[in-house]
Formats: sequence, structure tokens, C-alpha cells
Amino acid sequence: MSEERVVLVAENDKKRTSIAAFLSGHGVGVDALTSLPAPSVVLGSSDGLFALVVALNDGGRGRVPVVLKEWKKSHPALPIIVLSPPDLAAGLIPALEDGTIDYLADSANPATLYSAIRSERLKGEARHGEEAAKENLRRLKKEFSLHLRRSLAREEAYDTTLENFMAALDLRDVETYGHSKTVARYSYVLAEAVGIRDPRTLDSIRKGALLHDAGKMAIPDSILKKPGPLSGKEWEVIRRHPALGYGLVRDVKLVREVGNIILCHHEKYDGTGYPKGLKGEAIPIEARVFAVADTLDAVTSHRPYRAPRDFRVARRELVRCAGKQFDPKVVDVFCGMDLAVWEKIRFQTTRLLPPIEDYRPPVSKK
Repeated sequence: MSEERVVLVAENDKKRTSIAAFLSGHGVGVDALTSLPAPSVVLGSSDGLFALVVALNDGGRGRVPVVLKEWKKSHPALPIIVLSPPDLAAGLIPALEDGTIDYLADSANPATLYSAIRSERLKGEARHGEEAAKENLRRLKKEFSLHLRRSLAREEAYDTTLENFMAALDLRDVETYGHSKTVARYSYVLAEAVGIRDPRTLDSIRKGALLHDAGKMAIPDSILKKPGPLSGKEWEVIRRHPALGYGLVRDVKLVREVGNIILCHHEKYDGTGYPKGLKGEAIPIEARVFAVADTLDAVTSHRPYRAPRDFRVARRELVRCAGKQFDPKVVDVFCGMDLAVWEKIRFQTTRLLPPIEDYRPPVSKK
């Protein structure tokens, strides 16, 4: 055992010398006193384990000195070991129970004192380890909190960048201004309703819905904004935007659900969609959810050639096309939800958008 240091108090010179010699022989440093001073006195050295060992005078009949109670009151963390003859030990148990003393050892058997000192050393090491662990935990919590705040700030900045990017893209096509933000929220809520619970997957679906038309930034304005019908070649160009958008997110290594929506958002349940002509459940579930959300927004949004229609009309359209354009199971889930849910989302995502007329170029006056 590494050296411990204790203060030994014993009136009897022979007993004090004997106990000190025994402890010193077992690597315990001893500061010996004949009597216990007032609690205000600094005892011994703090090198190693600091404990107070008091050998009671046999004439005291096993009574704890009043000054020892004062020491414990003033220094509650100070381990106090009392040495007593076996026939008086029972009378000291109340002091052990009420915490005045920490250990009771046999004055005739120094090995019991050594055992008490060793036990206190182990307790001290355990306390030190616990305090170190608590301090480390506090440090880790502080670091985690800091990293979490930074991560949330980066995530918020990232989301804002995505929303602004898609808002700018929406402005290229007056028919779909505000569309990406609204359909992203629709997709998130509908994905939850069909049973997707993982927060990361849901967030990826939201991002995929937000970016679904990212490939349109590679489509020329002459095609994207053409007021009349598109030619066959122009439709071929338009039909490339899912693959173009998918290539964009693949290059920046976004997660699978994001890419699935971008690549497959024009696939149809009956296999007549593009770009791959996927059919039924071969279409990723996130893309099947998005298809319903996309049509919901398209039907209920303003278009230059018609006024917005209400959500009951959208529901009838979804039911009519279930099994052809849409996954009938996803449509069933949608139909089981209160239309007020979707009306609230539309209000929340579009209430700050200016009137659509503000996006139209001014008409020159001749």
C-alpha cells in the first residue's frame, strides 16, 4: 500500500509509540499527539490520506470526547477512527451510527486499525474517481451542447439555403411559385401518416420534396417558360430534369431518399411514367408519397389559366387516379385524414408570399 498519513492522538505514551511504530512499519506516515486540540487547529500534513485516529483512554469508559463531536461537526469530510478496548466497543456504536465516528477498531489489535485506514483510502480513491467522472461528464455535456448548437445552426443555414434555392427556381416558372416549400411540408406529413417514423428519413423526404425540381435549372427558359404547347423534342428536354436533378444531389452526396424523390417523382403507379417507367412498389415509397403531395398542391394552387380549386376537388382527383398514377394505399391514407390538416399547411407555407401578379413582368405600354 502506498504511504498514507494520519494524525494519531493517544494519551498513553507506550500505546502511542506502539501504534505509531506498527503503522510506520506498514507504510503509513504518523503525526502523533498526546491530546486532541480544538477543531480550529490544523492537524498534520495533507500528504496522502488524511485521517484522525483517536485512542480512547480506558478510564473514559467508552465515552466519545465532546471535542471529537466538534471536530466532526467542523470537518464532516474528515475520516475519524476510534480505538477502543473490546469490552467498551459496544458503548461506541451509537457514535458510529450517528456519524460522529467513521470506524471503530480494537486498540489491542493494530491490524484492525490498518484495515480501517486501508478501507478509507479505497473510499477516497473511489470518491476521487467519481468526482473526476462527474467533471468529465460535465465537460462532455458542455462540449455536446456546444456541438449541438453549432450543428443546429448549420442545419438551419443549410435548410434556409435549400429553401432559397428552390424559391429562386420557382420564380423561373410562374406557374409553380411557392410550390416546392408547400409540397415539401405535405410530403413530410403524409409520410408520417403512412407509417414512416424515423426522423432522419422524414427529414430526407422533406429535403427531397423541396429539391424535386432542381434539375429544371438546366432547362432553358425558352422551353420552361414557353407559353404555348411544347414540341416533341422540347418534351424530351423537359423529361430529362429528374435525371439532371438526381445527378446534382448524387454529386453532393445527399442521402438515398432525397435522390429517390428527385429521380422518381414523375413515375406513375401503372408504369407509364418517366424516366424509368417503374411500376407499383418498384417505385420507392418516398416517391409514391410525393406524387400524392405534388398533385394535392397542383390542384389547389393558382395557375394562370385557372383559379385554385379546393381540397375536396383534389381528393376526388386523387381517388380517380388511384392505381393508375398514384399508389392506392397512399391515397387511402390521405383520404382518411382531415382536409383541414392540408388547408392549415397551405396557409402556413404561403401566407407570406406576395400576390402572383408581383412575379409577372410589367406589360410595356405602347
